[in-house]
Order: sequence, then structure tokens, then C-alpha cells
Amino acid sequence: MSLSIMTGGSSGIGKDLARILYSRNAKIYVVSRTASRAMNAISEIKSRVPESKGDLVYIKVDFEDLASVKECARNFLNMEERLDGLWNNAGVMLPEPGSKTKQGYDLQLGTNTIGPFLFTKLLAPILVSTVQKQKPGDDVRVLWVSSSAAEMISPKGGIDLDNIDYSKRDASNAERYGTSKAGLVLLNQEFARRYREDGIISVSMNPGNLKTDLRRHLPWLLATIFGWMSYDPVYGAYTELFAGFSPDITLDNTGCWVIPWGRISQIRKDIDDSAIPESEGGSGLATKFWNWCEAEVKIYLDD
Repeated sequence: MSLSIMTGGSSGIGKDLARILYSRNAKIYVVSRTASRAMNAISEIKSRVPESKGDLVYIKVDFEDLASVKECARNFLNMEERLDGLWNNAGVMLPEPGSKTKQGYDLQLGTNTIGPFLFTKLLAPILVSTVQKQKPGDDVRVLWVSSSAAEMISPKGGIDLDNIDYSKRDASNAERYGTSKAGLVLLNQEFARRYREDGIISVSMNPGNLKTDLRRHLPWLLATIFGWMSYDPVYGAYTELFAGFSPDITLDNTGCWVIPWGRISQIRKDIDDSAIPESEGGSGLATKFWNWCEAEVKIYLDD
């Protein structure tokens, strides 16, 4: 991938992954909310890899605000005519209960799922056009960074569309996080189905239990315990590198699930079954969730 977008590229897995790609002379757009943090990350990466012929460029985005997501995509499209890889890394975990996005969604669902969906939809045309420019042996990929929580603490099928706003039944912050990450898996499944004929490979993954800034909202004791069980962020980058570059992942198995530290695996069966359309005897939940997301962001898709 000679040109990629890295959301959440100013810290954690995204930062390590950006460094590795930059060391291979790639151009990476570091997409992040805080300019100072992103610029510090860019400076650090450049100082660690002075021999690189690649480039690192910052674009501001706030995934808690869909208007900001649209502006970020527009800014990128005004600068580039190709996109080889879109790495949907950005996320939030266990914020203050009741936290909402600017548009009023549960903060975790909005930031982890709806925002990345809109971003990917806005960039889909350039991804499709890039496929047509690729050299033999190259490919275009969209990577959806999920979590072990997608399997461990999400409802049946991954998403409860009848209670997506939690108005019928409240849910713990942990379940909301798991739901938001399972939502990414469903979007990956549906993106793979819709864009296979266009030649785009889509992959979702559990990058591993990692020592990243996602823990910043956890109580001190829980954060400490979680830290004992976690690995350095670079290990998550290894998982993502497999998802992004492995020749074992092709259009034949696009939509697959990758686990640490780079293995294709089977996700929880009821989540996997969500990808099966109703016309084929499945629940069609991935399609239904995609359609719901599309309706929610429609005004940001219209020019």
C-alpha cells in the first residue's frame, strides 16, 4: 500500500502501524482529533526512520461529529486521486456513562461504528477507482479494527437493531462497547459483499489485548489489571499488517475475521451468520445494520 489513511494514527496501534508503513516508504495520512498530538507522533516517527522516502500528513477529524468526518474525507479527496488502504483504527472505550456524540448517538456506537461507516462510504469511490489503477499483484483493502469484546460482550447477532438507542433496555458500558465493535464486524461483512465485484478486499480483526490509550476512561484498578494482561501496541500492529498484506486474504475470502497476531479465524457463529442474507435463509442482520447506518448518515452523503 503506497498510500494509506490511518485513523487513530497519533497513538497506540495506529502510531506503530504508521511507523512500520512509513519505514517501507509509504505515504500515510494520519487522521486524528488533536493536531498537537498528531504532529508530535509524526515528528517522532520521522526521527526514528530518517531514511524513509515516504511521507506523513495530518488531517483533523472528530469521529464524535459526523460533520467533521465529512470534512476530513473532503479534505483528503481534494489532495489525492488514489487510496490503497483505509485503516479504521480510531475508537473510544468505556467513557463516562451516558456520553453522547454531537448528533446524539451513544458515544461508543457513534465514534466506533457510525463515524467510520460514514468515512468509509465517503471514500468508497476513490477506493474503487484505485483498484482500476493497481499494478498486477497489488490490491486495495479496507481494515476494520474491532476487538475481542465483539465476541465476548455483544448481543445475539452482534447488534440489537430494535434497541440500538437503548431506549427499550439499558446496557452496561461494556456491552455498549462490545456492540459497537461487533457493529464494525457486520459492516465489514456487508462491505465485502457489496464491493467484492469492485475488487476491494475488506477485513475485520481483533488486534489483541494491548496497552493503548483506550484504557484512559477505565477506573484505576481495572486499568491496572487490564495492563497486566496486555501486550505492547506493536503486537496489534502485527495483527493489522497481516490483515492488510497477507496473500492468504483475497477476494475469495474477503470479509474474513483476523485474530492475534495474524491468523484467519471464525468469529462467534451467530455474528458470522449475520452476514447471510434473508434470501439465503439467514437473518440478514449485517445488511439491515448497513441500511440503518446509511439512513442515519444520509444527509452527510448528499453533496
